[in-house]
Amino acid sequence: MWWMVFKWVIIGPVLRAVGRPRIEGLENLPKEGPAIVASNHLAVMDSFFLPLMVPRRITFLAKSEYFTGKGFKGAFQKWFFTAMGCIPIHRGSADSAQDALDAGVEAISEGRLLGMYPEGTRSPDGRLFKGKTGMARVALETGAKVIPVAMINTEKFNPPGTTLPRFTHVRVRIGKPLDFSRFEGMAGNRFIERAVTDEVMYELMRLSGQPYVDVYAADVKNGVVEAPSAASKTVA
Repeated sequence: MWWMVFKWVIIGPVLRAVGRPRIEGLENLPKEGPAIVASNHLAVMDSFFLPLMVPRRITFLAKSEYFTGKGFKGAFQKWFFTAMGCIPIHRGSADSAQDALDAGVEAISEGRLLGMYPEGTRSPDGRLFKGKTGMARVALETGAKVIPVAMINTEKFNPPGTTLPRFTHVRVRIGKPLDFSRFEGMAGNRFIERAVTDEVMYELMRLSGQPYVDVYAADVKNGVVEAPSAASKTVA
């Protein structure tokens, strides 16, 4: 119930008024049954605008810190993300990657629409970064189709360092479902999982217009590697 209240009464009207979102390719999203929604990740607002613009409820995997905060803010975050149907994941533990995969597989087995960000974290500069293979593992283990989704201009809605949202034109582009049934039984094969991931990332690059960078976004943020120069903005 709270999900519908947030979508149509509390948050949705504000997002629609300021972000002026528009969606393309909604016919590519299955009306029922399990599927994986694989999206690029430009801003925190991706997880707000995407659920706003699609009729089905999307289950996201969220870091456990959103559910364990202290005080009023912590209690509100826990209530909010629980009401939105998010699944807490302990990212810092030794088994965090497997926990995330198990949670994703369980969500698919329950017939849910599972939202995943293959990049693993937000883009540090607006480009599309190398995808991690967890999404591919879930797809191969469950047989679920992958729906590529490009979020466009969400980083302009509430840029880092700003408090109030800014008027912009958010776009959501949904691509055709990707069927990887030809790789049935090959979950755990790192070469197949990389091939599946790269195919999804290519579709995200095509849909979003973002330049592709063949390094992990997390490595760039942590200073492990230096991203190639000539950072570009998202193409609307």
